[in-house]
Amino acid sequence: MTTIERRRFLSAAALGIAAVPLGGVGSARAQAGGARPAVLPVKQIDAGVLNVGYAEAGPVDGPAIVLLHGWPYDIHTYADVIPLLASAGCRVIVPHLRGYGTTRFLSDATPRNGQQAALAFDIVALMDALGIGKAIVAGCDWGARTANVIAALWPERCKAMVSVSGYLIGSRDASRMPLPPKAELQWWYQYYFATERGRAGYDKYRREFARLIWQLASPKWNFDEAVFDRSAVSLDNPDHVAIVVHNYRWRLGLADGEPKYGELEKRLAQSPDISIPTITLEGDANGAPHPDASAYAGKFSGKYEHRVVTGGIGHNLPQEAPEAFAKAVIDIGRV
Repeated sequence: MTTIERRRFLSAAALGIAAVPLGGVGSARAQAGGARPAVLPVKQIDAGVLNVGYAEAGPVDGPAIVLLHGWPYDIHTYADVIPLLASAGCRVIVPHLRGYGTTRFLSDATPRNGQQAALAFDIVALMDALGIGKAIVAGCDWGARTANVIAALWPERCKAMVSVSGYLIGSRDASRMPLPPKAELQWWYQYYFATERGRAGYDKYRREFARLIWQLASPKWNFDEAVFDRSAVSLDNPDHVAIVVHNYRWRLGLADGEPKYGELEKRLAQSPDISIPTITLEGDANGAPHPDASAYAGKFSGKYEHRVVTGGIGHNLPQEAPEAFAKAVIDIGRV
């Protein structure tokens, strides 16, 4: 047994689940002999305004877990989390968000909208299409915000939640308020995207941009090119640039949302409490803008716990510390 296999076995044993052989569904770690990391197999299904590409593992009758990725990442954020949860008997669903991977709009006429309510509505529609009434929702970055929105607006669809960096529901009024210069500097890309030069630059340099964000957000994560390239392919989606640019412009009030999400956004603008059982996670080396845990602990009115994952763990916590993330999901599912 190699060192990596031994660590996988011990980690799985600590979680109380069966060990999964290295190289199973989608391991993000390079395999012996320099083999490229496995690519997750993807299914497609029509759901709402999208044809969604998603990875699925575990028994179809197991408790459902929906894992949501962020920007500029993709479903491989969860490549090492999936086998841990599937081995625990869970049905694991990991969709490409709108504008990523193989997810496509069903109509050319649908606005390429990146506002928070639209992304959350997509996931509820996906759950409907897959016959999932209730699930644990978990995510990081955009995925954590999407999980927060689902938990706040549709708590009846959520058994529990795991959220990296805590409570991320946004308010456009709050986003208009200036921050101290050091804090504004962390959001440099948001202002870049506010310009047409930024739109064109992101379109031209998608991979270079994503690599820079990975490095800044996770300064101690030594990912290799094969791991990066596997996810970067998802940014080639024809709607990707439009979705990303709209997302950040919408936050600043520089782009309109769709009227059909107006009432949902009014509710979200009130920063509603989240009542479902929740574990929030934070890496000890997160280089991306993120709130301090003390700022959002009061937003969780149900059973709540905050965990800090140590060891140089950055913003893409599920990929950098998959065992810790999977353990949080399993623990909150027992509540």
